[in-house]
Amino acid sequence: QVQLVESGGGLVQPGGSLRLSCTASGFTFSSYPMTWYRQAPGKERELVAAIGNAGDTTNYAASVKGRFTISRDNAKNTVYLQMNSLEPEDTAVYYCKRPIGNYWGQGTQVTISS
Repeated sequence: QVQLVESGGGLVQPGGSLRLSCTASGFTFSSYPMTWYRQAPGKERELVAAIGNAGDTTNYAASVKGRFTISRDNAKNTVYLQMNSLEPEDTAVYYCKRPIGNYWGQGTQVTISS
């Protein structure tokens, strides 16, 4: 069955960086676009970034453009989210999602605080 497992979250000071990973199994990873979402306390879940199956197309939410980079390694069945210049407003649970079929990971907590 499809499984998505996120890792890499944690507590970081403002201005810091984190790299999230999402390792997939149970399907042909290289055939599917992938996305990262986040949900902050009291807010709706929002799309952060998306990447095409070959990794050659990417899209970002306006709030993270220029700070976050989505990438993938199809040989490792993994999609990444490099997050730089982190702000307290980036605090959220971050989820990996395969849009086709609506499969979600369990999420990883990212907290930005001094």
